[in-house]
Amino acid sequence: MKNGLTRILSSTLAIVMAAGMFTGCGGAGSSSGASGVDMDNLSFPLEKQVTITGTISYPSGTESDPNKRTIFKRLEEETNVHVEWTAISSDQWGDKIQLNMANKNTLTDFVFNAGFGNSDLIRYADQGVILPVEDYIDNNMPNLKAVFDKYPEYRAMCEDSEGHIWALPWIEQLGSNKTAIQTVGNNFTYINQKWLDFLGLSTPTTVDEFEEVLKAFRDHTSELQAEFGIEGDIIPMSCIMNDQDPSLLINGFGEGYGDNDMGQHIAVTDDKKVICTATTEGFKSGMQWLHTLYDEGLIDPECFTQDWSTYVAKGKSHRYGVCFTWDVANVDNLEDFVPLAALEADTRNVTPMNGSFTSGFDRGRCVITAKCDNPAFVCAWLDFMYDPFQSPQNNWGTYGEDDEFDIFELSTNDKGERMLKHAPLGDASPVEVREAEAVGGPLAILDEYYGVYVTCPDDAQYRLDWIKEYYTDDMHCEYVYPNVFMTAEDTEKLTTIQTDLISYINSSRSSFVMNGLSDTEWDEYIKQVNAYGIDEYLSIYQKYLDEFYQ
Repeated sequence: MKNGLTRILSSTLAIVMAAGMFTGCGGAGSSSGASGVDMDNLSFPLEKQVTITGTISYPSGTESDPNKRTIFKRLEEETNVHVEWTAISSDQWGDKIQLNMANKNTLTDFVFNAGFGNSDLIRYADQGVILPVEDYIDNNMPNLKAVFDKYPEYRAMCEDSEGHIWALPWIEQLGSNKTAIQTVGNNFTYINQKWLDFLGLSTPTTVDEFEEVLKAFRDHTSELQAEFGIEGDIIPMSCIMNDQDPSLLINGFGEGYGDNDMGQHIAVTDDKKVICTATTEGFKSGMQWLHTLYDEGLIDPECFTQDWSTYVAKGKSHRYGVCFTWDVANVDNLEDFVPLAALEADTRNVTPMNGSFTSGFDRGRCVITAKCDNPAFVCAWLDFMYDPFQSPQNNWGTYGEDDEFDIFELSTNDKGERMLKHAPLGDASPVEVREAEAVGGPLAILDEYYGVYVTCPDDAQYRLDWIKEYYTDDMHCEYVYPNVFMTAEDTEKLTTIQTDLISYINSSRSSFVMNGLSDTEWDEYIKQVNAYGIDEYLSIYQKYLDEFYQ
């Protein structure tokens, strides 16, 4: 999660608001007894229970008390460490966690699901709100240290320019390089195979063929409704613009860069040059083509304003011919839809998401605050999250639940050792099932864990298979922009530029699709992008790319 920056008016106001706004399962404050733990002879479970404090987010509509979740119940039994949690609903997290971090008196020992970006980490470090953890990793966190020793690139990605590590990371390996599960992001394109078969249509391979398929969906609305019992209008193509949107479709225009990274709008050329994807001629042509589809009534008119729940509700009514998302099972179902490979326009190409070649990575997942009396002990407890058997549970869910959900069955691997085996999900949404059980936080799941500690999730496996089958061969680029940790000065410069630049680019994308794009309008757009500081923006990214490859 990337949190926007908000201005804190005064520490006095922060104290007053925090007292009234936070719902907790315990209370903020320093740990009880942790300061007296003998770290030289530390062994879990502790002989005497110790209480520490943490802040955590939870998905809205799920269990709000972390200590009622099976994962934390078991951890308390295994360690004899009790956590008093301040729990915040995920839909309120952005504002409330910033308010909490602004007042040292309301801090807990650690923030478990922080999701802090570079600017957040640097700001809190400068303010003395969070502590560097590199020494604790080396001395008190053998599980995480083992990950860093085997994959030193992850440690390097966690370090700032002075070698400090300000947060504990989240690492999820599922494939690597051009087969990594994150390469296509939320822009995975799905087409309704059932509709294609009913209308006798072939799967489109070019943008022209794709347009004709959408027209066929539009023109045969009554037949599709009657054949499949669909209530509501047929929607040839739907999306959420600037989120789960059709950016992958325009990769074939111009030089084939598309505009998949809607948070940064950058890509790396094969000669290691950082470019803005939203200023290329291919982007211009792609936007003009998407407007043609919109003008012909082929794109959902609500795509610019609808939220996720609305998007899913229409999908679950089986009204979509084409949609875009991470996993179509969350929007409609797996039986009716198949992935759509890259479409050819001027070329055929897929630009992978930036940072995807090193798989899933979140630098700012968990922080230790300045309020913590014994950070070495808290880090030693948090190191349990990096245990190869524990990390998959934190990430996806657990076994032996006393309700209808069970992400895992407790099984054994080929050596007879315990292993988590993914249980069938049935008709349940993978996202909803996991949100009911998982706790997130800092963790590491490595490719070598699969088949040893845990099975690969079915929904991850079919996505990995699809990426190899439909997209990898068309990923012609050599590089993606890596995960780098910029200095405070450069982060501030970049944030200042991004605030207006990204907002302008994203609003322009929506306008181009809805209203069209003339040459004159394009020239004005480029002029405004330049005025927002695109040259300095790219130069900062280029600086760190050059350093990365040095």
